[in-house]
Amino acid sequence: MSTLMQRVGEIGLVPVIKLESARKAVGLGRALVAGGIPVAEVTFRTAAAEEAIRAMAAELPELLVGAGTVLTVDQAERALAAGAKFIVSPCYVDEVVAYCQERGIPVLPGVVNPDGVAKGLAQGLDVLKFFPAGPAGGTAMLDAMAGPFGSARFVPTGGIDASNVSSYARRTNVHAIGGTWMVRPDLVEAEDWQAVEGLCREAVFALHDFSFAHLGISGQDEAECRAVAGRFQQLFNFAPTEGGASIFAGDRVEITRTPCPGAKGHLAIRCNQVERAVAYFKRAGIQARPETAKGAPGRLKAIYLDLELAGFAVHLLGR
Repeated sequence: MSTLMQRVGEIGLVPVIKLESARKAVGLGRALVAGGIPVAEVTFRTAAAEEAIRAMAAELPELLVGAGTVLTVDQAERALAAGAKFIVSPCYVDEVVAYCQERGIPVLPGVVNPDGVAKGLAQGLDVLKFFPAGPAGGTAMLDAMAGPFGSARFVPTGGIDASNVSSYARRTNVHAIGGTWMVRPDLVEAEDWQAVEGLCREAVFALHDFSFAHLGISGQDEAECRAVAGRFQQLFNFAPTEGGASIFAGDRVEITRTPCPGAKGHLAIRCNQVERAVAYFKRAGIQARPETAKGAPGRLKAIYLDLELAGFAVHLLGR
């Protein structure tokens, strides 16, 4: 997988943009960056697409600009000449795929069934656009394809918005998610960049779907761990559940058998995908603690952040 596609996966969202005027491109791009989604797929559905890509690429180097709805080699040539860094098609166009592969340009052809997935994998593609995602079966179809196509990753687009993005984001074969809900045409037309930025921020939080999982209390040893768990049961009837490194009192309090990170303990925060959340916090200047990671690369189950809130360390857990 290319470094650029890895970055797209870490961001996790790909706004799909239709611009009638290239004059609005830079303002929109700035709103995307400020809102935490430094990616733009500018579709070749209007005459302004080429100039819009050129403006974004020239003025916003921090923005990953790609071209969407690319159906011909001519469009791909023009998009790349304007500064596009990746190419997206709504269907499988052999000539466009070959053209991009010859030049080392990431290309995401659209597929909708196992035949398309098999074709893409045979041609060396590891990330494919799944379009139209909703009408083609949505998350159920992605789950069905995960078995026979374990190495394939998808960018589902079509029929996705703030209400269902989280259900897509928790799938391990979903690389990123394309959509238009954070770049509503009426807001773009009105150049209401503050509103677009706000929708982008909401989309980012919907993507991760952070939620409180449990409170961790640091026990100093086995005896203290059992004593504290026993008191929770005696006082509140929180039934103890034995674990390898801890005992849970009910389902929201964990007492560790040995000291855990954090002066007072830890706060466990659930998220859709741990690695994507780690990348999100890294962009905010907060690093993860790799020595605390649990799970295999690409399938992280848990990790601590190098962060304390009121003396509590933050522990990310995957769904």
